[in-house]
Amino acid sequence: MWSFILFGWTVLQVLAGYNLVLPLVLFVLYKCIPRKPLSLQPGSDPDYAIIVTAYEQTDSIPSVVASILQSSYTRYLVYVVADKCDTSGLSFSDERVVLLRPEKTLASNTRSHFYAIRHFRRLHTHLTIIDSDNIVTPDYLSELNRYFKAGFSAVQGERKAKNLDTTYACLDAARDIYYHFYDGKLLFGIGSSATLAGSGMAFTVALYRECLEALDVSGAGFDKVLQKEIISRGYRIAFNELAIVYDEKTSRADQLVKQRARWINTWFRYFSFGFGLLSRSLTKANWNQFAFSVILLRPPLFLFLLASIACFTVNLLLGDVAAVMLWMAAFLCFILAFAIALVQSGTDRRIYRSLWNIPVFVFYQVLSLAKVRQANRYSVATQHYHKDQGEASGPK
Repeated sequence: MWSFILFGWTVLQVLAGYNLVLPLVLFVLYKCIPRKPLSLQPGSDPDYAIIVTAYEQTDSIPSVVASILQSSYTRYLVYVVADKCDTSGLSFSDERVVLLRPEKTLASNTRSHFYAIRHFRRLHTHLTIIDSDNIVTPDYLSELNRYFKAGFSAVQGERKAKNLDTTYACLDAARDIYYHFYDGKLLFGIGSSATLAGSGMAFTVALYRECLEALDVSGAGFDKVLQKEIISRGYRIAFNELAIVYDEKTSRADQLVKQRARWINTWFRYFSFGFGLLSRSLTKANWNQFAFSVILLRPPLFLFLLASIACFTVNLLLGDVAAVMLWMAAFLCFILAFAIALVQSGTDRRIYRSLWNIPVFVFYQVLSLAKVRQANRYSVATQHYHKDQGEASGPK
């Protein structure tokens, strides 16, 4: 009986602790695995449908549309899907912008996307999904083109912080930097696929329809379903850190708790996708699916950190010196990996200064656990607040 308990305790520690070491392993693999330069293929230029989704809030729509219209690439139309929105204050004179007002409330990202698809003005070859609170850089579409012309059917760009006006926004940005670096740049760089981030992502219209048209994905997490469908079909999701979209970060505690409750709920709903991909990858000896499945099975950042701290504390109380030393080494590996992500990403000084408040940030995410069961009752969109009740602070 004692040996069984000891075995279970060891397995539990390994499951919690490997997540601390995994980022550094990815970094070493990335440095060791050679990468070929993109080989662009001849062909016609993509014709983009830029789908901007809004739910209840329209304040930021003029800004995101204005940024899109500054694009250096011109073969596109913008479809603004204003779901359950008062559009009386919206007016676009540019013929490249199509304002769509669903007759019934959709309350779903994918329903909004397919509403736009059904109302396409022409047969677009590609689509890209942008949130109403985003800002797009002028070369965003041009950067996407490079990867589509290299043969990829799905591309995730990099989402950078649009606002760093509060400590919460800075810590939210730090989290995004960590995930984009390891789950985006490095994971793609070792021959697997970047995880999808909900916006700043693009696909061939054919692939998007193939993956999601027969499904009705409600609540948060459509990107989790989409990436699983893409990887299961044998495709890779490319990552382009130069296809930049500025995304508004959470700036208030109540906003953070509700948003994280939705995200945690999403992980619990969809993490089992990792087991299916893992089984498929072992059967087909598919590296892309194997590496991606490992990432899908990993808990949210704050959860595996709390689990690791709990295991470390128990070993400390038991006086298990060897285990304590191993845990300390694992924590050092994670701290080093986190620092590498920040340094390699050219992180803003305000984000570095905010790191002292990580315990507070984690505390509010723990509070969000209590709201996980009610997560889907919250709005499908995060409500944003600005310190001057006007526009958010722009990219710095």
